[in-house]
Amino acid sequence: MGCTNCIKRCPTEAIRVRDGKAVIIKERCIDCGECILVCPYHAKTAVTDPLSAINNYRYKIALPAPSLYGQFKNIDDIDKVLSALIELGFDDVYEVARAAEYVSYLVRETLKKPGCKKPLISSACPAVVRLIQVRFPELIGNIVRIASPMEIGAQLARDRFCRDHGVSPDEVGVFFITPCAAKMTSIRNPIGNEKSYVNGAISMLEIYRHILERADKGEAKKLQRAGSSGVRWAITNGESRSLGVENYLAVDGIHNVISVLEEIENNKLADLDYFEGLNCVGGCVGGPLTFENSYVANSRIRRLVKGIESKALDEAEAEYVKSNTRWKLEKNIMEKTVLKLDTDIEAAIKKMKELEVINASLPGLDCGSCGSPSCRALAEDIVRGDASELDCIFKLREKVKKLAREMIELSEKQIHTRKEPD
Repeated sequence: MGCTNCIKRCPTEAIRVRDGKAVIIKERCIDCGECILVCPYHAKTAVTDPLSAINNYRYKIALPAPSLYGQFKNIDDIDKVLSALIELGFDDVYEVARAAEYVSYLVRETLKKPGCKKPLISSACPAVVRLIQVRFPELIGNIVRIASPMEIGAQLARDRFCRDHGVSPDEVGVFFITPCAAKMTSIRNPIGNEKSYVNGAISMLEIYRHILERADKGEAKKLQRAGSSGVRWAITNGESRSLGVENYLAVDGIHNVISVLEEIENNKLADLDYFEGLNCVGGCVGGPLTFENSYVANSRIRRLVKGIESKALDEAEAEYVKSNTRWKLEKNIMEKTVLKLDTDIEAAIKKMKELEVINASLPGLDCGSCGSPSCRALAEDIVRGDASELDCIFKLREKVKKLAREMIELSEKQIHTRKEPD
């Protein structure tokens, strides 16, 4: 369609348009979903598991993200949403909000440790973690080395179900009800762990109607265990407020997050204790796979938490959480290497010089009409052999003008040298 919204909004310059099709460079993509949100033609969709995928397991457990509770206009009881999931075919439900409370406790304990590298950066949003891997590798050491609430919730849910029903873990499928595509990617390619404890992710967009049809039928079962601090994780500031620290910064929207990470990288926020970075505006309620407007959903979550008791961990529960080593990341988070100009260092240096020359010859308008997000990105694509200078419309126009002049000059020469007939 000639639209360049996606390539202009991508925070890592991962998208190119070639031959009328958007191509995603997987080494750069962080699965933030920004391209899905800004595309006016809905040309991009996130790949998640269909609801029918739960039938691949004998027993099914739903892991609803707390942002799910803000999607329904006339439902002000979380138990109605949870009961509807049971009616839908799940054998059990475990709230990710409850696991979030465990993560909050572990982060509080981490902040108390001497030598804790600050500001500590939340690891809850996989898109932000991948952003740091791609653009801010110097800050990897600041990331909290604790698994996400989704992963911890999956472990707790499977353990409890197998213990209570005496079944094998292989028979149990755990499915996350997701507001974003980044969670699906973190299941397929976990960050900091060898494997994910979640078997699949179902989009809120897909499951919304099914829950709505069942939420008001019959009396809701008492399934809710999470307190207000866990449910509040669905919105911006929710995670940070649950920590009980004052010196924190909570930022939403991937481009706003980039601005703050640049400040942290430049050591301008060294006195900060905690940074909560959220890819989506408003928090997880603003994910690309949610049904409701993020501001409306945010308001509903805030109303919901007012009626929910804040539940602190008792002594035995706190000791259990503290002693569970499975909830720490198993391996180091590594820098995510983007595409290199060349594997040979000498060739790479030569191409870098060529890149600078080409970039200097381009107009520097970063219009995106060439299919690359910026003039420098086009120069990089040209050096790699993925584009040509004539992809730039300004260069093409100059070439056409030059050819036109040469054609006129050639035709004039032919007229002057043509002999008159006898």
